[in-house]
Amino acid sequence: MAGSKEIRTKIKSVQNTRKITKAMEMVAASKMRKAQDRMRAARPYAEKIRNVAAHISHANPEYRHPFLIERDTVKKVGIIIVTTDKGLCGGLNTNVQRLALTQMKQWESEGESFEVCCIGNKGLSFMQRLGANIVSQVTQLGDRPHLEKLIGAVKIMLDGYTSDRFDRLMIFYTKFINTMKQEPVCEQLLPLSGEKLGVPEGSWDYIYEPEAKGVLDQVLTRYIEAIVYQAVAENMSSEQSARMVAMKSASDNAANVIDELTLIYNKSRQAAITKELSEIVGGAAAV
Repeated sequence: MAGSKEIRTKIKSVQNTRKITKAMEMVAASKMRKAQDRMRAARPYAEKIRNVAAHISHANPEYRHPFLIERDTVKKVGIIIVTTDKGLCGGLNTNVQRLALTQMKQWESEGESFEVCCIGNKGLSFMQRLGANIVSQVTQLGDRPHLEKLIGAVKIMLDGYTSDRFDRLMIFYTKFINTMKQEPVCEQLLPLSGEKLGVPEGSWDYIYEPEAKGVLDQVLTRYIEAIVYQAVAENMSSEQSARMVAMKSASDNAANVIDELTLIYNKSRQAAITKELSEIVGGAAAV
């Protein structure tokens, strides 16, 4: 059994660690509420532009945008993976990386290759370890997503699709369900299929001013940017929720460890006192 001094040192160390995890839990709880507000505020715009894109994809305009055209064969896939910049958020990044790795292995078995855009440090490190072909990256986004930081990396992927560098564009991110549940998802961004966008009610057609090409180029590009922005907002909200839960679990575990060490310390101290009393009584009896 360790001595009383060593046990006291361990208790002090765990108490200091618990103070840190408790503080991080409170900070994450505060950031989580703000992240959820931003995420929910972005949802109506993303849903509305998704509806507009759905109508456009089912209409028969005089100009057919490249984003709406299905490729006959898929030889190469563009991947956008959204992760966090920091750790200490449980299995959040591991789950989405595992999903991406599973899909990549499946596509690779079908003879497809990849170009990758990484949003977040964790995903960038993961793809670098895999030796993937990383064509664009965004890191150090902070606690608030900024569209201007994302546009450059997204444009590289959109240009890659329009220039036929790859035939399909996918995005991996963690979808926020609730505070206790976050789900890694894989969605197809391009080409814009009816299944992805949903079938609109009724049949709409549009009159384009000044011309269909200019309007569709702008609307569909804004649509992809909005979906990527929403994915980043969802991922940030999931990050803060997962970090709060992880830090709460760490604080609770630290409290249990402190209780166990305190019990061991008390037993050790009691044993030492009993031993001293036995020695005194034995000495008195001998005299």
